[in-house]
Amino acid sequence: MASAIPGPRDLPESRYDLSSYWGRVKHSADVSDPRMLLITKKKLEEAKALVSDYKNGKIMDMTPQLWTSKKILDSTIHPDTGEPVFLPFRMSSYVLSNLVVTVGMLTPNMGAFGTLFWQITNQSLNVAINTANSNKSHPLTTQQLATSYAMAVTASCSVALGLNSLVPRLKSLSANSRLILGRLVPFAAVVSAGVVNVFLMRGEEIRKGISVFDADSGEVVGTSKKAATFAVGETAISRVMNASPIMVIPPLILVRLQRKFKMTKPIETVTNLGLILATSFVALPFALGVFPQRRTVDVTRLEKRFWSLKNKEGKPITKVQFNRGM
Repeated sequence: MASAIPGPRDLPESRYDLSSYWGRVKHSADVSDPRMLLITKKKLEEAKALVSDYKNGKIMDMTPQLWTSKKILDSTIHPDTGEPVFLPFRMSSYVLSNLVVTVGMLTPNMGAFGTLFWQITNQSLNVAINTANSNKSHPLTTQQLATSYAMAVTASCSVALGLNSLVPRLKSLSANSRLILGRLVPFAAVVSAGVVNVFLMRGEEIRKGISVFDADSGEVVGTSKKAATFAVGETAISRVMNASPIMVIPPLILVRLQRKFKMTKPIETVTNLGLILATSFVALPFALGVFPQRRTVDVTRLEKRFWSLKNKEGKPITKVQFNRGM
């Protein structure tokens, strides 16, 4: 993010009102804009230089070019490390990186092997995205990463295989109801494992806490476990809200289309791909915008040691900020 560029002067957080949900949706659409994947290293360095000039007082006003530079950095740079997020795991690549995996998981009539393969692939991608975009106050060790990954994969595969074997046994339901439930099995597996994945991959943040900053000065004021719980919990909720329409709407529409039209396998695959792609592009900004990425909370919502803190001028600190991650 542009906030990672050093300088005594702060950039405006966004050209949109981040206190409103719609403003955060529009800001998230900027951050997840897939066109940002085409930005070259030269363009990135130019954006850094322009933002640095503003933050160090060489440029006084926000210009269209400066807003574009900020958008480039917000969609490319990690706010804690100041380094580019590995390209396939950026939010601007989220839809495209997930597309093939989602199509695979939503393929009708997969056997146990296909279900296992796509659930493992999906959780591998989730682990990579969650790790790349997490708060970097306490990075996981290789052993912790491997353990968390194994538990997330086990959770997703257990739910998927368990529900796949259960649905055909529900003889009291009509064949149509069992068909619809069968198509929704990947949704249940992805949502349950997605929540587990976020908490496992970012569990170290909850155990040790994350850095929090004075909302006015930006100075670090301490480390908070409660802030970490907010950050990880809200990220898990936004993941569920993103997965829900993508894993529910396309399969239900496909069931209706299959009833109305005779579809060959290639047409079915292309239709499924188009439905998932369209739903994903629409859903992602709305899911990311549910909670601000740079979260501001009252100090009374954190540990008691934050309640009586004062800034350098001796004034009480009433609000703090932290990076929620994405």
